[in-house]
Amino acid sequence: METRRKNSKISSYQILWSCLLIGMLDRFCLGWTPHSPPPLLLTSSRNCRRNSNIYHRTSAFERYLGLFSSVDDDESSDDDIPPPEPPEVTRQLPDPTPPCVIKVLGVGGGGGNAVNRMIETQIEGVSFWAINTDAQALSKSRAPNVLNIGRALTRGLGAGGDPVIGKKAAQENLKELERICKGSDMVFITAGMGGGTGSGAAPILAEVAKANNALTVGVVTKPFAFEGRKRMVQAEEAIEALRKHVDTVIVVSNDKLLRIVPDNTPVTDAFLVADDILRQGVVGISEIILKTGLVNVDFADVRAVMKDAGTALMGVGTGVGRNRAADAAIAAISSPLLDFPIQKSKRIVFNIVGGATMGLQEINEASEVIYENADDNANIIFGALVDETMGEEISITVLACDFEDLSLPDQSKAMQVGKDESSKPSVSLVRDPNYYRERRKNTQSPLGPDASLEETRVAMTRGFKKPGESSMKSSEEYDNEKRRRLWGFLRRFSRRKD
Repeated sequence: METRRKNSKISSYQILWSCLLIGMLDRFCLGWTPHSPPPLLLTSSRNCRRNSNIYHRTSAFERYLGLFSSVDDDESSDDDIPPPEPPEVTRQLPDPTPPCVIKVLGVGGGGGNAVNRMIETQIEGVSFWAINTDAQALSKSRAPNVLNIGRALTRGLGAGGDPVIGKKAAQENLKELERICKGSDMVFITAGMGGGTGSGAAPILAEVAKANNALTVGVVTKPFAFEGRKRMVQAEEAIEALRKHVDTVIVVSNDKLLRIVPDNTPVTDAFLVADDILRQGVVGISEIILKTGLVNVDFADVRAVMKDAGTALMGVGTGVGRNRAADAAIAAISSPLLDFPIQKSKRIVFNIVGGATMGLQEINEASEVIYENADDNANIIFGALVDETMGEEISITVLACDFEDLSLPDQSKAMQVGKDESSKPSVSLVRDPNYYRERRKNTQSPLGPDASLEETRVAMTRGFKKPGESSMKSSEEYDNEKRRRLWGFLRRFSRRKD
């Protein structure tokens, strides 16, 4: 009797140890035994796979005690098995393109005034900085970001008109200037040359911006002649130093303000005109990049034109009325405040902005004016933007770079165009709007010299009378001519974009 109890007691221990060992083996097997693959859309072997899945989900202890029972095919059906869940689909979209980072840095008193003028016009998408050695001037600046350079050297009292002090002040704050320029795609540096901070610090700032792989554009002014020879010499030297470190530099001569403003214009208003020219340069280029138009010009296009382009010509023109597109183009390429003509430019980009009524034919007319005045081999790209706030007005911004020869004839002769009827501008000069219109009127035609500008324009469009021909083309011939010119324009545009 005791032997039986002992044997039964031993059997209980054996069962207990077996369960423990089976449990350990169960965990080991579940960790290393592969499970069945996800169910496929095949009904013939669905039950077999289900049994396999149930087997793997059942512990080894249950299998040892016989608690696992197979599922017969007769007892199960396809309806008992829930349909497999569809795999989760995630669409990998590319990261959004970061916006083009454009910064405008106003250096010195003149550059700070230009920045204030730009902020008044509420330019969007541009970051403004005012950089100066004069702490008092910075306290009155409207720029959201200011930097007082050279505090240890000047104690915030300015450079005193000495470019050497302005240069040392910029070198004192090189780390701050690097942080400003870091991450920028395009940097405008505006300054009034001839003083201390603008002349000395602008080239240093341009060097820092260029080292950070930013497209660097300088938009600067030259002083009035009455400000003295020393100031003019300092301005010329500063412009040459700036040209070495920028991709493009736009130079505006203040002396030309005297030729375009009325005689009784106050001095403060004359300087506002110069600030507005700097504003137009920055706004025109920024709108080309930041605004999407009918014919889009992106930052890559602008960079291709302005990269290492040297001196640039920038002009902005507007037009209204029947010939508004041509008038705007003429005004843009004949800006009296800019030093160099468009004829010798190798790279040109221009942007046409008009209201909802602007037509493709008008874009063609404006482009023909610019093509006619540009070099035959020039790389020309353009954009067209519809802005309903323009109403019936068309505005054109032209930027011409990479000039072949900067040696110009006497500029005073160019300014006499339109005043002296006997004078004819040289082919290397920007054609004055009056000359351009007079050239149309003086074209020999059966209409005679007293014909109105509108009659002459229509006659030149439809063709003048030739021996044995009618004076005007027929309506069908006129339509075919317009269609031919339009298709020629579109083909020329497609070749340029390719």
